[in-house]
Amino acid sequence: MDTLAFDGRMGASGDMLLASLLAVGADRDALTPVEDALDVEYRVGETTKNGIAATTVDVLLTGASADEQRDHDHSHADHDHGDDDHGDDEHGDHDQAHSEDAHSHEHSDHQHSNHSHDHDHADHDHSHADHADDESGHTHAEGAGPTRSYAEVVDIVESMNLPAGVESRALSIFEVLGEAEASVHGTDLTETHFHEVGADDAIADVVGVCLLLDDLGVERVVTTPVAAGSGDVAMSHGTYPIPAPAVAEIAGQADWSLRGGPVEAELLTPTGAAILATIAEGVPELPTLDVQTVGYGAGGYDFPEHPNVLRALRGDGAGGLRRDEITVLETNLDDATPEVLGSLQETLADAGARDVSILPATMKKSRPGHLVKVITKPVDAERVARKLAEETGTLGVREHGAGHRWVAEREFETAEVAVDGESFAVPVKIASDVDGTVYDYSAEYDDALRVARETGLSLREVCRRAEDAVRDE
Repeated sequence: MDTLAFDGRMGASGDMLLASLLAVGADRDALTPVEDALDVEYRVGETTKNGIAATTVDVLLTGASADEQRDHDHSHADHDHGDDDHGDDEHGDHDQAHSEDAHSHEHSDHQHSNHSHDHDHADHDHSHADHADDESGHTHAEGAGPTRSYAEVVDIVESMNLPAGVESRALSIFEVLGEAEASVHGTDLTETHFHEVGADDAIADVVGVCLLLDDLGVERVVTTPVAAGSGDVAMSHGTYPIPAPAVAEIAGQADWSLRGGPVEAELLTPTGAAILATIAEGVPELPTLDVQTVGYGAGGYDFPEHPNVLRALRGDGAGGLRRDEITVLETNLDDATPEVLGSLQETLADAGARDVSILPATMKKSRPGHLVKVITKPVDAERVARKLAEETGTLGVREHGAGHRWVAEREFETAEVAVDGESFAVPVKIASDVDGTVYDYSAEYDDALRVARETGLSLREVCRRAEDAVRDE
């Protein structure tokens, strides 16, 4: 299986993910739709981190946006903003502090000792004059642009005419970010206003990563445990331990593990966390790979003993089962009739259930009863739960966040079973892993039973002949 593996030991940010994807082989031209839709430009460069050659990506403003930002910067240049909290910043505890993504740019004349988040960027003791132009006259996009609501960010992404899969993945990432913000601040997703994560550079980071992944066309993305860093971080709402609240919220929903260290600095940003939570499965260590390419995306900090890079490896991994997002519903019944129980397989399947199991159980007062367990997709859970309640009369349905299951790829072939010169068709289900390696053949019961009745053969013999016929093709 074509697999992309991230080594999360030094955390991740939007810029680092962009850089690592380019370094591992994605085409720079795949980013053109973002540059066409927004007044931004991706500047790709090279650097060295503790002896490791790595790729860098900066998002720069162009056109009218650059002019507006310069005017804004110049209007603030004569002010001392070192202790300015930006009190109107309701979301200072996450991507407003990270949209530059804490890794993205090195500024040796900035103060990093307290990882100040009072302004826009974790790695800037931020004066607006420093924000403006680089030596080539370009304006960095970090944190630039208006504060946007979640709905406004969605509108921008949907207006970019992206491929359907890219748009869907980008919107999922912003939903993860929005839900994290809403949870931290006790608001609703529809009421959430992004600060830094709604700025042009954050949109460029998220959509850019999705475009580069689409260009690579890998089948599976994994990450080892992701480092958050350690220490405290000062924000407009006070001082918080690392990881920042939004990162902690996102990590709680992600499939991968979060770990502290290895340095006292902020290594994982909400943008980076949300991207990885959406695109990557968690693995305890790098999987077995026939490695084809390796790339390094550079962060901004320099550490004496740790190269500040996000390593990406692409290669052919051992075939596995397909990951299928699910949730599990269940309820206990002590008064359901056999007819009702017998009908649940069909009625719940019509509502979206993937599988229904009914197990005997002992209820309160030692009454015999049943435990009904239903596997369904998360988007169908509410509808299936309602149908389960209507069909059984239960007063409550529990949901267990199983997260996912591993399922085989399935296809059907029709076997011709010859009996006394006559041929009978029996469909056979073929199970394989994602690489196409077949590991099971199973004749369809109803069809095999029909043939057994018509021919006088045993059911087991009909199944054997049908399965052998497909296996030997």
